[in-house]
Amino acid sequence: MDLINGRLFWPDTYTKKTHTNPEIAPLYDVIIVGGGMSGVLTAKALMDEGLKIAILDKDIPGEGSTAANTGLLQYSNDIMLHELIEKIGKKDAVRFYKLCSKAVDQLEELSQTMQNKADFIRRPSIYYASKKRHKKKIQKEFETLLRFGFPVDYWGNFVLKKKMGFEKPAALVTYQDAEFNPYKFAQELLAQLKEQGLHVFEQTPVHVIEDEKEEITIHTIAGVFRTQKIIYTTGYEEVPFGKVKGANINRSYVLVTNPIPDFEGWEEKALIWETARPYLYLRTTVDNRIIIGGLDDKKAKAPSEKRIQKHTKRLLEELQELFPQYEVTADYLYGASFGTSKDALPFIGEHPERPNHFYLLGLGGNGTVYSMLGSKILADLVMGRENEDAHIVTLDREDGVKL
Repeated sequence: MDLINGRLFWPDTYTKKTHTNPEIAPLYDVIIVGGGMSGVLTAKALMDEGLKIAILDKDIPGEGSTAANTGLLQYSNDIMLHELIEKIGKKDAVRFYKLCSKAVDQLEELSQTMQNKADFIRRPSIYYASKKRHKKKIQKEFETLLRFGFPVDYWGNFVLKKKMGFEKPAALVTYQDAEFNPYKFAQELLAQLKEQGLHVFEQTPVHVIEDEKEEITIHTIAGVFRTQKIIYTTGYEEVPFGKVKGANINRSYVLVTNPIPDFEGWEEKALIWETARPYLYLRTTVDNRIIIGGLDDKKAKAPSEKRIQKHTKRLLEELQELFPQYEVTADYLYGASFGTSKDALPFIGEHPERPNHFYLLGLGGNGTVYSMLGSKILADLVMGRENEDAHIVTLDREDGVKL
């Protein structure tokens, strides 16, 4: 299934090196299926453990959903903390939010090793109430985040208008969030790991997976691979083994503008999103463009050109309503599939019925952050260590991963 249609922005910002598939090793400690953000971060975590790792990607690593990622990094999630507390309890909900905040720090640490730091820049996030009735939710979330030690402010309509120029009932302002170039980050990390011994196999779809006594055998068009453990980091693609019950695949639309000479009236170039569902999200780039996305619809397949034109026209109108002072045109337009889970949590862990089969599926608007925290959890599980947080995102839940 095609996940993306249109002209992507990030691949035009970075030129990667040419690649040749290596010779297949007799045995790998772990094989990762999927070479996007989740796969690369997982490879990093496992190579730090001294393991022999290979990545198999059915296309080109980093050219799928990672290239369509809009690069907003936030500790807040699609589900507010006070709502998550009601679902899974205070201890686990707060811990999960803390893990997300720590993951942003870890992504920053990795970005420091890269050219231009992969354009990683700390930004505040402005989460505004789309409608007057959403103001109470914003207030409750502010109180909840403040109570548990998260850096947060509350802006009423007057302050929001003074800071940003547009009027909304209220806004939650979180700090220590960030933006980055996800394509550059993934490609540079992949290049670093290849120099350290990572085997990367492009255009190598998995056909058959066989469990044996001590090994897993993987049949592909490139040859036969043998490994002790396998991890599926296939993003929004269908996993080649097992079935994710609690996932919904939708699609979102993105518009990237021309460079803007001056961002007057945009406080600290903050990340912006809203309480409406589906929601709009906005950010700026290092070359002074605006990325705006949203207007999601509940279809899995990438949208047609006609539909992309229709939706991005609306995105441009929404942008001009917020910032009428900017003269903007649409330089890049695309539509891309993305996944969410029914309980708003990612799927990370070992298959409940098949030992040595692991998953990192960072479904949701916070996918990169989930991939970062998930790679750390998986490193513990693969190495046979206990991880006190694994139960929060376990596959063995009502809408988890089944055979």
